[in-house]
Amino acid sequence: MNGRTCIVTREKTDPDHLIRFVAAPDGTIVPDLKRQLPGRGCWIGAERARVETAMAKNLFARALKRKVTVPADLADQVDRLLSEQLAGMMNLGRKAGQFVSGTMKVDAAVRSGAALAVFHSLDAAPDGIRKIDQARKAWHLGMETEAEIPSYRPFTGAEMEELMGQNAFIHAAALAGQAGEGVVKRANLLERYRMGGHTRAPGGAGRQTQ
Repeated sequence: MNGRTCIVTREKTDPDHLIRFVAAPDGTIVPDLKRQLPGRGCWIGAERARVETAMAKNLFARALKRKVTVPADLADQVDRLLSEQLAGMMNLGRKAGQFVSGTMKVDAAVRSGAALAVFHSLDAAPDGIRKIDQARKAWHLGMETEAEIPSYRPFTGAEMEELMGQNAFIHAAALAGQAGEGVVKRANLLERYRMGGHTRAPGGAGRQTQ
């Protein structure tokens, strides 16, 4: 796939690491995560700081060569859309049998090597996280893998209730398969957006807690 140029850094990058934006008919800038909206588009690296820089420096108008209106909450819109995209993929993964929740199921998936990644609510108790971290470390050491199974903490319990309804979870795991891989891909994109491309700390990340 051809690379695209970030309008902030001018670096050419894989489109999977970028977010496309277009101007609606009224000139309002909107994120186009699915890359399906018509019209001339521009691309920004999937980092919140880059979106905010583009807003502050009027880079959307320059890139699209027209007068545009940039919503004040555009960076928040992107975060919300990325979150909805991840939650939707989790729901699809659950239907496909490639996304499971519950401490025992997650622990078993990690220890068997079936888990591609684990997920925790930001409200999860430290003890529950610690037990699954122990399983991740045991698999890593026992199988001599290059790294531990990644761990993410993208949402609070309340956010998951809003995004996923009855499918909200405290602990979950994405399993091998197309849907499970889709969950991990979208989790990485959301994390990159929130963390600015920084490496995650051991034990999981996704949002800085206060």
